Amino acid sequence: MTGNLNSITDVPGVKVGHVTLEEHFEDGESVCTGVTAIFPHTGNVFEQKVPAAHFVLNGFGKTVGLIQVDELGVIESPIMLTNTFSVGAVLEGTLTYMLEENEKIADTTSSLNIVVGECNDSHLNSMRLMKVRPEHAIQALKKADVGPMEQGAVGAGKGMICYGMKGGIGSSSRIVQTEGHSYTVGVLTLTNFGKVEECNINEWLVEQGAEKMASNPDSEANEIKPDGSVIIVVATDAPVNDRQLKRLAKRAAIGLGRTGTHIHNGSGDLIIAFSNAYTVSHESDQITETYELLRDDCAVMSDLFQAVIEATEEAVYQSLLHAKTTMGRKKRVVENWPL
Repeated sequence: MTGNLNSITDVPGVKVGHVTLEEHFEDGESVCTGVTAIFPHTGNVFEQKVPAAHFVLNGFGKTVGLIQVDELGVIESPIMLTNTFSVGAVLEGTLTYMLEENEKIADTTSSLNIVVGECNDSHLNSMRLMKVRPEHAIQALKKADVGPMEQGAVGAGKGMICYGMKGGIGSSSRIVQTEGHSYTVGVLTLTNFGKVEECNINEWLVEQGAEKMASNPDSEANEIKPDGSVIIVVATDAPVNDRQLKRLAKRAAIGLGRTGTHIHNGSGDLIIAFSNAYTVSHESDQITETYELLRDDCAVMSDLFQAVIEATEEAVYQSLLHAKTTMGRKKRVVENWPL
């Protein structure tokens, strides 16, 4: 069963914000890109960190911050998404935002680990112009909110291509119920991968009782764009730790595989998972901490695995279902995959 919004923001407290940039120049160059920000909860993420993990399916990517996530098992910043050449600018903007929110950082307390993920949108976006600036990251952070979220060719997804057609931001959710408890799993994808003939969306649509979509196997983008990437963000309010979250992240890879991708050589496929069921305080007078966690051998754990798989598969398809035909650099046009 999906959540009310069928998006990652069904997980209570999760906020998403986008800034979309589009501009076309006479010399054929275009700005067709943006920034997406995902907050794990509505509080101060640095002061109240969340357990987190990541899984690298194919490491052709330029992310920031995942080494420390792997080492300490927490995320202490919003998760930021953008294009490959804008990771530095988004890191700077997010740092500026976080420093304004937290006067202790790098003063009376430690430094800050910011997480930024990216995909290569250079088929439609003139990445060499590096038009994403720090202020755009700040705008995305300030626009982030709970509730309904935009999908498709928005934010970091503006210039992305999925299965040779227009992709971008997609999201989906599942509700898992057991023994009087209800947990939500939400997934957000930044899709920029695959060839049109690989895509299994029509099989999925038939299963949902919908009509098939008309694809264009001769899509120009299908032939000349570089191998793409996907960033998958898994959120839940189930009480799990970082080790268990890595297990959830690995299941997202199965959901991705269901959509048909072969995980190409030049594809950066990364999954970041977090839970906001509890938070880890930045400072404490205690030397021990106690949390209630799900047992690995409880039946609901397998249900959570299934929820991640299903929500990931659908989030990829939702990026296609929501995206609109987009023109970018050199007047290249990538069409939507219409019903």
